[in-house]
Amino acid sequence: MDQTQLKTRLKEMMVENLMLKISAAEIGDDQPLFGPGSLGLDSVDALQLVVALDKNFGLKIPNPGEAKKTLENINAMAAAVQALPPGSKAE
Repeated sequence: MDQTQLKTRLKEMMVENLMLKISAAEIGDDQPLFGPGSLGLDSVDALQLVVALDKNFGLKIPNPGEAKKTLENINAMAAAVQALPPGSKAE
């Protein structure tokens, strides 16, 4: 899967799992997910994202520091999924 397809899949996963009231197309690749000027996600959303990334892509996020970096935006999540070793679910 190329990067554009991966980003689309990540956005669709977010809309579905977090029950967002916007479409996947409305989420910018570099739009912050948390904090000022963001999608307005909260800690419960972060937990749901961590579980969904593991379930859908085999991406395990081991600690809060890693979660903060990985869940910054769509670009960061896509980079983390693409950095998975060969044989992961993402392939």
